Amino acid sequence: MDQEVVQILKHIDDGHHFLLSGGAGSGKTYTLVQVIKEVLNKYHFRIACMTYTNAAANEIEQRVNHRDLNVSTIHDFLWDNIKNYQSELKQAVIALLNDPECKMHLPDSEEFVADDFFDNRENPTEIQYKEYLKIREGIISHDEVLMVANYMFANHKRLCDVVKSRYPFIFIDEYQDTHPEVIAILLEHINKSEKKCIVGFFGDSMQAIYDDGIGDITKYLYNETTTTGIVYEIQKAQNRRCPLSVIQLANKLRNDGLEQQPSNDPKAPNMDEKGHVKQGSTMFYYSDEGINNLEQLKENLIDEGWDFNNSEQTKELRLTHNLIAYEAGFASLMDIHANDKILDFRDRVKKWITENDADYDFSSVTFGQALDWLDTNHSGKKWKPTPEMEKYIECHNDAYNIARSINFAEFNKCYVNKDHLIDDKAEVEEKKTTTGTTLSPLNLHLRKIETCIRLYQSQEYSEFMRRTSFGFITSSRQKKELKDAIDKMTGVEDMTIGEVISMANKMNICKIDDKLEEYMATNRYVYERVSMIKYNEFRQLYSYLQQQQPFSTQHKTKGLEYNDVLVILNNTNWRKYDFESLFNASPNKKDSIKLRTRKLFYVCCTRAKNRLAVYYPSASLTVIQGAKSLFGDDNVIKI
Repeated sequence: MDQEVVQILKHIDDGHHFLLSGGAGSGKTYTLVQVIKEVLNKYHFRIACMTYTNAAANEIEQRVNHRDLNVSTIHDFLWDNIKNYQSELKQAVIALLNDPECKMHLPDSEEFVADDFFDNRENPTEIQYKEYLKIREGIISHDEVLMVANYMFANHKRLCDVVKSRYPFIFIDEYQDTHPEVIAILLEHINKSEKKCIVGFFGDSMQAIYDDGIGDITKYLYNETTTTGIVYEIQKAQNRRCPLSVIQLANKLRNDGLEQQPSNDPKAPNMDEKGHVKQGSTMFYYSDEGINNLEQLKENLIDEGWDFNNSEQTKELRLTHNLIAYEAGFASLMDIHANDKILDFRDRVKKWITENDADYDFSSVTFGQALDWLDTNHSGKKWKPTPEMEKYIECHNDAYNIARSINFAEFNKCYVNKDHLIDDKAEVEEKKTTTGTTLSPLNLHLRKIETCIRLYQSQEYSEFMRRTSFGFITSSRQKKELKDAIDKMTGVEDMTIGEVISMANKMNICKIDDKLEEYMATNRYVYERVSMIKYNEFRQLYSYLQQQQPFSTQHKTKGLEYNDVLVILNNTNWRKYDFESLFNASPNKKDSIKLRTRKLFYVCCTRAKNRLAVYYPSASLTVIQGAKSLFGDDNVIKI
């Protein structure tokens, strides 16, 4: 039994809440599973284990497989424990709606919400938890569950009694990504109950890379000097994944006192055949200011044995999907969702009309007719497109003509952003529904189509039939029709997205549902633009999201590992990150920005099992000097 497990069990025997802190590659999930098994065997009580994703929940459930273990996401756990208290739920939602400090509110309304808001109607409404938010109908979503649960546990001691009786042990995996509301519930609110319950946390504060997580639980930790605090920390210092050179770099990046050491297990992944820790390679490459030699660097790395065609072993990490889209093959889709200057022009026109109270009824005319009227009656005004917008319109004339043909009032309601295309927090998992997704109905529909296509291509016919409306194949003719349809949709005839949606609907592979029909009506501009894109581009996006390409964002790679990792640090004017601060003091940058950047860089570097290369284009002298102190003089090379 690992020493960390022994220490945790001792704290459990003493009735202590605990925290297992472990760096990247330390085997925290393995320890969590061992603790769960030992507790189940010794105490025979039910355990609730909360995780950040459905994928993580499935992994733990498969490793343990015990009737007294309830593994779920944090949101599902909270909802499961409050959903039956409908009267209290309604009170909580109403109280939060009336709280000016709370972000929960009725859309387009400042009205005071009466106590009988959900019951003073012909059909009284129950509070429900779904993927979308409809407050007036009693439907709350991802974010609201946290607020409502926090309120209920804070105000209802009986609820705390019930949860602690139901689960004498509550464990949290990847605690650093947990919301403050959840921590308040577990360490403050439920302590109002005198019933016994041990809360255990597993994670790494240096991997808290999302802003809505708490990052750490420092204020709750036990202090031997002051004898204050209720959570006892156990550190897991080993690193089983990374070679020695990466471990040494990672230790320089940490700021919490935890210094990792190579594992003493000769069978650990970072050990060679003789049982010695691998040295690995940790290099910093740079180019002079104003120069980007990334392609030259990649050619050099290929000569050294790197294989960028093997997405399972090699990854190129960049900060955003925007920086990846062109090389990964979905640039047009990203442009529509993140860089549409026609919509910016529309907003410019709308703003001018509002500010100048133009004497014209724009509600019954198209966007093009509105522009024509403005051009005739208010030429030369500030509603005209900027040079950047003009250039975009010139390059996207088809899109501009679509915009001009749409009713102006309808066009004003059209909204799109990159989160409609790629939801960073949605799981790469199709068999379970992810709550709180930001994906548009159009992109959700396209994912369903591609999932069905790939099920057919991989000969998973039973699952294919379950997910589609195709029905039973009773003749060779039906079989041939289906095969021909799949072949066409996968690029044999280079079909557009619109053509694939239509064919999938016609063939009953993926029917156009109410949500997509509504989207097509309310966001016609975006739908028509996307419809004209070749379907193969969406396939490239889908492959990228499934980690089947050698590219990934730096955030998305958390929890994963690869033999060889190339990290690209583009220090442009990022609002939340400043990569230069990694290598110098950067006194002009906020501490929160510097810490956020440091944590993200730590996560990136510790994905490497063999070789790590960091590239900094247009590096200043201060960056170069800082890199030498982190990587060593001999490991800092100009490209």
